[in-house]
Amino acid sequence: MPRRNRVDPWGDLHAVSARGLFTGNRGCIVDEREQVVRHHRSSTLWITCLTAFRDWRVPLARPNRWTPIFFLDDAVALAAGHRPCATCRRDMYRSYRDAVDPGLRAVELDRRLTSERLRRGSGIDRGRDRKTWRADLESLPDGTVVIGTDGQARLVLGDRMLAFSFGGWTRPEARTVTDVVEVLTPPTSVRALASGFTPVLHPTAGR
Repeated sequence: MPRRNRVDPWGDLHAVSARGLFTGNRGCIVDEREQVVRHHRSSTLWITCLTAFRDWRVPLARPNRWTPIFFLDDAVALAAGHRPCATCRRDMYRSYRDAVDPGLRAVELDRRLTSERLRRGSGIDRGRDRKTWRADLESLPDGTVVIGTDGQARLVLGDRMLAFSFGGWTRPEARTVTDVVEVLTPPTSVRALASGFTPVLHPTAGR
């Protein structure tokens, strides 16, 4: 039986069987009964981690411990406002930081991302509080996630746009270069993608 893990790609929490390529940290989001009661506890440290690192073991839901959430791939994690972990993904973190600004410290990156991802709000469902911004689709680098004309999150990749699902990227459609779109990926992460950071994408993106 597949494990039911919490995946949080756009600001809402869901219990699904698909785990994805990465886990992440935004603090403890469960109560003493191990029930999800909040969207995040950490307001700044939102990182993307490997699902296996050394011999570390982290319970899926324990009070007073950070609660693992899971992402399909880097594109989803970036769109959710996370950045690579500087411990278990150090090379990827350095690549991300250097693409944004080599002089930035991790805490400065985190503050910048914090200002770009959420409006003020509370509760578990924060999808309506997500900050988006508008840009010419033609100007966006591969790995950016936008809101398509159908209202679905779509990955920009070459001449295609792929729809998000918890099992992978699906339903490719042609990329129309003249469109202005709502962008989910924060500006700082789009800058990283445009300046040389190469995200790890789910295998379905290459089909």
